[in-house]
Amino acid sequence: MKIQGKTALVTGASRGIGRAIALELAHQGIRCLILVARNHQRLSEVASEIAAMGVRAIALPLDLTETPAVRIAAAQVWQRDGPIHLLINCAGVAHQSPFLKARLPQVQQEIALNLMGTYTITHLLARRMARRQEGRIVNVSSLMGKIAAPTMATYSATKFALVGFTHALRGELATHNVQVTALLPSLTETDMARDLERFRWVIPTSPEAVARVLVASLDRESAEILVGWQSHLAVWCSRIAPGLLEKVIQVTAPKALALKFGAVGASQI
Repeated sequence: MKIQGKTALVTGASRGIGRAIALELAHQGIRCLILVARNHQRLSEVASEIAAMGVRAIALPLDLTETPAVRIAAAQVWQRDGPIHLLINCAGVAHQSPFLKARLPQVQQEIALNLMGTYTITHLLARRMARRQEGRIVNVSSLMGKIAAPTMATYSATKFALVGFTHALRGELATHNVQVTALLPSLTETDMARDLERFRWVIPTSPEAVARVLVASLDRESAEILVGWQSHLAVWCSRIAPGLLEKVIQVTAPKALALKFGAVGASQI
């Protein structure tokens, strides 16, 4: 997909990977960016930064878990600023906790935003793309959408779901000339990741590196886009030697988990 002259809507655009993707799209010459996030102040700052680059930027403060508001906003923005050629679903949240100590409100929040929020806005925009016989959808999943990890059960579940959602849509929307891709970054240095206890020996990447890989891949028809050599190695190992990978994950899991539950407990979670 050539982005020059096109309009993109990026969710989760106020910070982290979403912000980096929006900025990279602007650098590469996209015509208009519709920026979606809950934090109005941060969103306005990103919009101002993009506007200073000569790209039209529209800040759209929106909570994707509020379905009626999303429906109204999607219809209004398409009518006023559309058509939207590129949808990048980046909004998400992660809560780290051993499964046995997980709190239901946090579990519900992750499912509501990571999965249902993405589903809602995709459903609304994909129908319009299909009618126009043109569009591209990128669902930002995670390496944890291919390889689950202790202390991240709900997050992994939502990201696995996004990968399945992506593959299902690829088959359905291909006949409408709408391409669907999953982006799978590994650990990325974002505000959200800084609050997590790290897995040992995992080298983080930057949001800017993730954004560059994605934008460079938009002209290719790919089902999945992995970011970084660690991601490729982990996915390869999961296919060739899943038992070995499971042991490696247990060894690299956060120390607090091992200390709290012991080796046996950690392997059961």
